[in-house]
Amino acid sequence: MRIGVLALQGDVREHIGTLAKLACETVEVRKSADLKNLSGLILPGGESTTISKLMDIFSLREPVLNFVQSGKAIFGTCAGMITLANEVLDSASGQQSLGLMDISVRRNAFGSQLDSFEEVIDFDGTTLNVAFIRAPIVERVGEAVQVLSKLSDGRVVAVRQQNMLATSFHPEITGETFVHEYFLKMASSPQ
Repeated sequence: MRIGVLALQGDVREHIGTLAKLACETVEVRKSADLKNLSGLILPGGESTTISKLMDIFSLREPVLNFVQSGKAIFGTCAGMITLANEVLDSASGQQSLGLMDISVRRNAFGSQLDSFEEVIDFDGTTLNVAFIRAPIVERVGEAVQVLSKLSDGRVVAVRQQNMLATSFHPEITGETFVHEYFLKMASSPQ
């Protein structure tokens, strides 16, 4: 199985390192040709406005949309979640999401970089330690969206809609592999 990581900006190496632990072949995606023969694609955390603009500069918006619409699996962490959302409640000037997941998100919902934290959460029945770094929060989920994780106060931090997975948090930062394993199962059985 080959998994791509959008390598325009953000924590690309951390995702590649996690996939390597799972003996998964990875491809750094920088141009549309890099999407060929992939089973899935990860949109890493980083700066969502920058990722949005770079996707347009490198002509990747349409190829990524086509990739997902063909049924291939996609996983967005943090900024990747924002990029997948069909509504960004506090989008920055010039920011354009892919509009694929029926969710509304708020950027930097937990505060600035200084407010970053680790939290033990339940993800689809498994306890994980994950990092929240300038993380978004899901404020609305559509009917077709499955909630996979909430914080103790009820705020939604992980969702799935068909072949799309998105998390507010970074499992790749704390060394967790379970969420990536979950994604690899999605990628091995296209929608």
